[in-house]
Amino acid sequence: MTSRTPQQSSGRRLEDSIAWAVRNADGVVAIGVALVIGLMDILDEKFDDHIVTGSILLVLAALVYGSLTERRRRLADIRTATEGTSRAIEDLSMVRTLAGPEVRLAHEQARRSTARWVFKGGTGTYLRAVTLPECVLEAQRQRRSLSMKIDIVNPADDRVCAAYARFRRTFSHRQEGGAFAEWTTERTRKESYATVVAASWHRQRLDTLEIDVHLSSVAPTLRFDLSDTCLIITQDDPRRVSLCVEQGRPLYDYYVTELHQSREQAVKLDLREATPLSDEPTVDEVRRLLDRLGLPLPASFTDGDVGDIIDKALRAEDPYRR
Repeated sequence: MTSRTPQQSSGRRLEDSIAWAVRNADGVVAIGVALVIGLMDILDEKFDDHIVTGSILLVLAALVYGSLTERRRRLADIRTATEGTSRAIEDLSMVRTLAGPEVRLAHEQARRSTARWVFKGGTGTYLRAVTLPECVLEAQRQRRSLSMKIDIVNPADDRVCAAYARFRRTFSHRQEGGAFAEWTTERTRKESYATVVAASWHRQRLDTLEIDVHLSSVAPTLRFDLSDTCLIITQDDPRRVSLCVEQGRPLYDYYVTELHQSREQAVKLDLREATPLSDEPTVDEVRRLLDRLGLPLPASFTDGDVGDIIDKALRAEDPYRR
C-alpha cells in the first residue's frame, strides 16, 4: 500500500474543500456577505443604506435558494426511494400463488400455445395423465412442432426410488383416502418406467414431437412445469398452495438455467432407439422397448407388473381430479 506525500494530501484536502464549497455555494455566499457586513459594522465603517439593504436581500436570497435546493434534493431522494420500493414490490409480485382449481386452470393456459414444455419431478403422474397427451393433442391441432424435456427419478436406481417413496410416505398422513400411503420403492419404479413408456408411445405418434427423458439420482420434493409463458411449481399434495412465475420475470429465467443444469447431471435416454409400440402395447413390446433403451426391467417383475406399467403409461389417473 503506497502512502501519500504531504503535497498530495494538501492537494486532496484543497479539492475536497472546493467541492464542498461548490455543493454549498448558497450557504457560503450568505455567510460571506453576513461576515463582511458584520465586521464592517464592528469596525464602525459607514455604509450607505442601499448597500446594507442590498446585502440583507442578498443573504435572504441565498438562504431561500439553499432552502429550495435542499427541497429538490429531498424530493429526489424520496423519488429514488419510491422507485426502489416499487421495484421491490414488483419483484415480490413476480410469484403468483395458486390453490385448488387455479392449478389446473394455470396448466391449461400454459399448454394452450406453448411449443416447449420442461418437466422435473418425481415420477410424472400428472405429466402422463394430462400434460403429455394434451400438449401432443394441441400440437396436432395447430400443426406445429413440440419440444418436451422430462426429468424424473431413475427407476434403475434403488436408492433414489427408496428415498422418493419414503418422502411420499412421510407426508401421506396429511392426505385423505389413503391413496398416497401406498407409495413403495416398487411403485416408484413402476411409475417412472411408465413415464418412459408414455414418452416413447407419444413420440411414435407425432413426428413433430421432440421429447427427451432424463433419469435423475436425486429425489425431488417439488414438481416444476415450464412452458413458453410461465413456470408452475407444485407439490405432491394437490391441496397445498402452488406457485406460478410468469415468463419475463427474473425468477423464470433462473429456473430455466436451474432445470437445464439438473438435466445435464442426469442420465439421458435416446428415444430414437425405441422399438415400436402398438396402440395397445403388449407386455413383450414394453420389455423389448426398455431393453433397447438400456433400462431393463428387474428380473422380479412379472407380466402382471408390466401390465401395471402399461396402464400407468396410457391411463394414468389425474391427481388433481377430486
